[in-house]
Amino acid sequence: MPKSLRSPRHQRFLAQLISLRNVKGLTQAQVAEKLGRPQSFVAKYEGGKRRLDVIEFLDVTAALDADPCEILLSLRT
Repeated sequence: MPKSLRSPRHQRFLAQLISLRNVKGLTQAQVAEKLGRPQSFVAKYEGGKRRLDVIEFLDVTAALDADPCEILLSLRT
């Protein structure tokens, strides 16, 4: 299995999270505040410098009021 970090599918994943944040009208700092994390946490995962584990992904989607299943289904292919 090839590494997923910075793969095309990983880039689509990040683009979806960034797009969702923008559609909701939220800044990185606002998302970070909802997560109880520093703004750099959001900047790092959005920039592909840090991976999100499953629990963090669920927390991020909750902060964005998004359905995590929809995001994951869009990444299957």
